[in-house]
Amino acid sequence: MSLLKQIFTWWNGQTIGTRFHTWRFGTKVGQDELGNTYYQGGGKDSEGRTRRWVIYNGYADASAIPPGWHGWMHHRTDVSPADEKYQAREWQKPHRPNGTGTAQAYRPPGSIAVAGERPRVTGDYDAWTPGN
Repeated sequence: MSLLKQIFTWWNGQTIGTRFHTWRFGTKVGQDELGNTYYQGGGKDSEGRTRRWVIYNGYADASAIPPGWHGWMHHRTDVSPADEKYQAREWQKPHRPNGTGTAQAYRPPGSIAVAGERPRVTGDYDAWTPGN
């Protein structure tokens, strides 16, 4: 990665500041199946908990953190998935990139971008009309 890219962009990986902070204070905790690497250390956050962060493998997309690591990142558990041999539950879906602004974006029936009709509203809704 070029030096200018590391200085000025955060969405393509770690910046120089993050690289320095990780080198100086970070302790590697583990890596997920997508190649994201997780760290902790470097003091406490505003709630007194140890700081935790992720270095993404490629484009920074927060939805690319698997469920087990998400729980660890948000201090829902103190044991990382690497330490407990985490297995995703059968109802947990694999990661899909955020499709907003692409052809893969969700478009409900009746939206401007999709043919079809919107579902009829039920009796528990009254549309607002100006002047009423």
